[in-house]
Amino acid sequence: MTMTDPIADMLTRVRNANSAYHDVVLMPSSNIKTHVADILKREGYIGSWSVEDAEGGVGKTLRLDLKYGPNRERSIAGIKRVSKPGLRVYAKSTALPKVLGGLGIAIISTSSGLLTDRQA
Repeated sequence: MTMTDPIADMLTRVRNANSAYHDVVLMPSSNIKTHVADILKREGYIGSWSVEDAEGGVGKTLRLDLKYGPNRERSIAGIKRVSKPGLRVYAKSTALPKVLGGLGIAIISTSSGLLTDRQA
């Protein structure tokens, strides 16, 4: 079965696992998901990520190791998708709003690949 919006599926899996205090999230892998995982790792929102062979299936599996504070505080307070397949959102780099007053990040798809709002 094909997925209409694999990025939204990834974010939902991370959000659900984070809410349930899971240590690991597994999902089907793709290039864009690995780029998103790399940005989340660089910014300190997840511990690590890796791509593994799928068990008994075709393709690869993306494994995210979620990160929590010393008292199991979540490092990801909220995660959502703004631009969706049914409603695309376009903005100039100067018009990007601050996420959580500058404490959060926005991941932007540009002609140079995926960047954070600070890099754009």
